Amino acid sequence: MKILITGCAGFIGSHVTEHLLEEGHYVTGIDNFDPFYPRSTKENNIREFLTNQDFCFIEGDITDYAFVNDLGGCFDVVIHLAAKAGVRPSIENPLPYLLTNINGTHHILEWMVRKKISKLVFASSSSVYGNNQKTPFSESDLVDHPISPYAATKKSCELINYTYHHLYNIDILNLRFFTVYGPRQRPDLAIHKFVKAILKNEPVTMYGSGDTARDYTFIRDTVNGVMGALDYVMNNGNVYEIVNLGNNHPVKLSELVHSVYNVLGKNPDIKRLPMQPGDVDITYADISKAQKLFGYDPKTTMEEGLKVFVDWYKKNSF
Repeated sequence: MKILITGCAGFIGSHVTEHLLEEGHYVTGIDNFDPFYPRSTKENNIREFLTNQDFCFIEGDITDYAFVNDLGGCFDVVIHLAAKAGVRPSIENPLPYLLTNINGTHHILEWMVRKKISKLVFASSSSVYGNNQKTPFSESDLVDHPISPYAATKKSCELINYTYHHLYNIDILNLRFFTVYGPRQRPDLAIHKFVKAILKNEPVTMYGSGDTARDYTFIRDTVNGVMGALDYVMNNGNVYEIVNLGNNHPVKLSELVHSVYNVLGKNPDIKRLPMQPGDVDITYADISKAQKLFGYDPKTTMEEGLKVFVDWYKKNSF
């Protein structure tokens, strides 16, 4: 297939791109190297792809209507992963999140209509569930109470996507990712920050009591879910679905911290701070829908995933 992937140089995007190329697809990737974290990190993520004749990289920003409008090529499907990331930064400065996540997605959809591209896999987020009291989180749950601008933008994009599905018959699978971790993980995320601090013999900062829990999902399992979603949307018509891609196994923050220390063979040294605005109490994915639609089956345990991440970090610490 000929595939356009936005956000190809990011954490999840670079892994999806790598997998698509391994499967023999033609991939055009776009990324704007958002300064949320160092450009060199993202450049390193895609360095090996740049010599692959089946990969074409275009640097550009999806908030730039002219850039998106001028994108050439003929594509079978779009995998739209580009977004402004981070819950806490979206509270401090929400406008860039609205521009990138909502306007940028709208630009992609309008471009798809003009190019007559009718297949889309979209990266949503578990953050749309907010502080949902019902667990595990199901795609049928009401998600009208986001508690951060980032979450609100992802919910908004799901709604916009439905509008374009309804008006223009674009088949769309919205994937709600749950706390993805593994090699190339963003440096602002917990596991990356914990490993970095411990290896520098600095204390780990833990917000709140440690009872908050996240459905940590290893990158390989997430990529397998994206591939399953891609296969589903390509082989079915009249598709508009929202699907959780989690691990179905929440881990408390205190347990995670001690697991990281155990993998590194270090004694815990923890600095406790108050819980941060926008943080939710728990994320917990009901993955039965993904299992039913395309056989999604995450297999990586936390200990296995942490060991792989630590090995990568030691070889690639910047």
